[in-house]
Amino acid sequence: MNGLDYRMALIALVVAAAPAGAQNSSGPTNTQGQSIALEEIIVSATRRSERLQDVPLSISVLSQAELTQKGIVGFEGIAREAPGAVLNVASDNNVRLTARGISTNGWGAGLQTTTTIYLDDLPLSTIGNTVTLNPNLYDVERVEFLRGPQGTLFGSGSLSGALRILTKSPDLTTYDASALVDIGHTPDGGGTRQRYNAMVNIPLVNDKLALRVVGFHRDEDGYIDNVGTGVKNANSLKDSGGRAILLWEPTDRLSVKLLGSYEDSHPEDASLTNPTLGERKRYSTRPDYYTTKTQIYNATLNYRFDGADLTSSSTYSIADGLFVVDLAGTFARAIPFYLDDKAKTTTFVQEARLVSDQQGRFEWVVGGFYLDRDLDLVGKQQSSPEFLAARGITGLPADATFNSFGSDTRTYELAGFGELSYHLTDTLSLTGGLRYGKYGGTLDTDAGFNSAYFTYALAGIRAPLPLIPVAATSTDLKSAERTSWKASLAYEPSRDLMTYITVSTGYRTPVYNARAGSVSVVNPSDLIIPAGASSDDLTNYEIGMKARWLDGKLTTNLAAYYIDWENIQVQANRSSDSIQFATNVGRAASQGLEAEITLTPVRGLMFGLNASFNEAEVKELTAQEAVISGAEKGSRLASPKVQGSFFGAYNYKLGDTLTGFTSFQIAHVDSFPNGFPNTPGRAGVRNPLYGMTDDYTYINLQTGLGIDKMTATLYVENLGNNDGVVYIHPEAFVDSRYTILRPRTYGVRFGYQF
Repeated sequence: MNGLDYRMALIALVVAAAPAGAQNSSGPTNTQGQSIALEEIIVSATRRSERLQDVPLSISVLSQAELTQKGIVGFEGIAREAPGAVLNVASDNNVRLTARGISTNGWGAGLQTTTTIYLDDLPLSTIGNTVTLNPNLYDVERVEFLRGPQGTLFGSGSLSGALRILTKSPDLTTYDASALVDIGHTPDGGGTRQRYNAMVNIPLVNDKLALRVVGFHRDEDGYIDNVGTGVKNANSLKDSGGRAILLWEPTDRLSVKLLGSYEDSHPEDASLTNPTLGERKRYSTRPDYYTTKTQIYNATLNYRFDGADLTSSSTYSIADGLFVVDLAGTFARAIPFYLDDKAKTTTFVQEARLVSDQQGRFEWVVGGFYLDRDLDLVGKQQSSPEFLAARGITGLPADATFNSFGSDTRTYELAGFGELSYHLTDTLSLTGGLRYGKYGGTLDTDAGFNSAYFTYALAGIRAPLPLIPVAATSTDLKSAERTSWKASLAYEPSRDLMTYITVSTGYRTPVYNARAGSVSVVNPSDLIIPAGASSDDLTNYEIGMKARWLDGKLTTNLAAYYIDWENIQVQANRSSDSIQFATNVGRAASQGLEAEITLTPVRGLMFGLNASFNEAEVKELTAQEAVISGAEKGSRLASPKVQGSFFGAYNYKLGDTLTGFTSFQIAHVDSFPNGFPNTPGRAGVRNPLYGMTDDYTYINLQTGLGIDKMTATLYVENLGNNDGVVYIHPEAFVDSRYTILRPRTYGVRFGYQF
């Protein structure tokens, strides 16, 4: 887009945003032009419904109205709104979310993530390089991002935080329906973006039984050209699905909720680019797929006893994923090398918890958690028939598979947890929490075959390639037990002021090495591959303040923290033969500040600031740990030092029935490293894959009109057309390793509330 187009778009937005004679109304608006109250925000981060103001945690909350107004449809938008959150994106459904600097790199191959993502009571995230659904965010109750260890109530993997996506329950008394259509266009190297959403709520038996159904479809052209496949806008996305929720409340005490959902998310190619090929270009000879078809079924029972509420949540999910990647970058494109993984993950989660009423000096939560996950993987590594014929290599199957493998990994997590709060006085409260968990499982590998394809292909050997059978094996994964805890002291002298001090811990589950016990054939005196990586240890020290000033016109949520992270789980490489394995290394520290400030100086006008400052680096490391991990003492962890967003919203009346509204968001993120600076397994050798993301500033604008039940919103995303690098893949197997911001995109959203 040329400079004139840029200026004309800006002028159009300004004219629409500030009509003459506009009158203030009561506050920022939602998609129907209605006021969004800044008064009481209710969250359930402590497993009971409480005012955000009263919860001694650092939490960011987004309602459906805010998500829609800002155009947030997935993890990317959430990360920009939450201080200290970093999202690393290789493609849709191939993302890792971290917080407070607790990340050694953005890939986390083979390791459990450090921030757990929940869809209601189902943990979506598992290990860092698996396909993870980026769920549709329409008709959700709210999104809560909890920063700091949440191991007491949310289990393993939440050592830096937990992201909770909470769907909306049916309304038992009122028929309701809504629709939202979003049509966007990316003129500078992109195409058209279409998003369609609809919801209907039907009371079947008044006050007793209701059904809520949501459907959605996304058809989004990409903005990156694949010069290898010849496809323009290759990273397009097709995503569709829906959910149905049935709520039955036969009595005032009992409710039963049944949920079924399905989402088919199919990115047509990865979003990683190679800057040496030109602007917004990537290379692979086949599309890279990270797709998932996810089914979720849940039954939740709530019963209100005298003095406590019982909740039982049972969830069963089936996720069919494809992880299909062109790995020719491993050998600088010298030979064809493709990975084709098909994975089916079935997960059963049962959680039961009893939560006391908020009365008296004591408040408590006690519960049990069980997770059973079965990951069935069928994979193959392939060459191409054309390459084999040209090189005179024979003996492989017709599809050119040179390595066939499969496995069935069954893991479980069993935990008991509880929190107890004691109100020492009317203003001073003490909270303690504890979670005990046990983990284990089995790994069965399927019979398959391997070959010396790489040797033949790289050395130019023209001969039949023998297939080497690989026998099936069965291994019991070593069980482990861990305890996490927290203690918090909160002082709340008034309804508008609360300060707290918290100490909390977190951990990840152990990791098993498939090549445990392996001795190097290059140097037998080199280290023997260990059994795996034990749980890492993390302790978070935090002080915070939540306050409302000027009769609620100004809110300030502030937190300062220091994190001690020991026995850090990493993927390492043996020095002599570069075999990769999981292990633990050294100690790191992360310290920082977080702030969320909102100001409503007059009715209808709101400004806000979310910001964080973080310093995270390696503090202790042995010489051997430095060699195998590539880290150095003082190495920065993979997080920006400064990031934040400044936002505002204004709504006004244009007559008796017509309202106008305008909002903006300006996000800034500092650059940060994509991993450790040295090559794992090679002492003192700088890692050629080491790099720094770009500093970038990202600006979104929205303005629109609301009349009765309908709204129309004009928006611009990435107003400055910033093409900053926001993620660098830390491994060489892919030719294209850089994720960039989507170019400037214009669009319009139409919403209707029936």
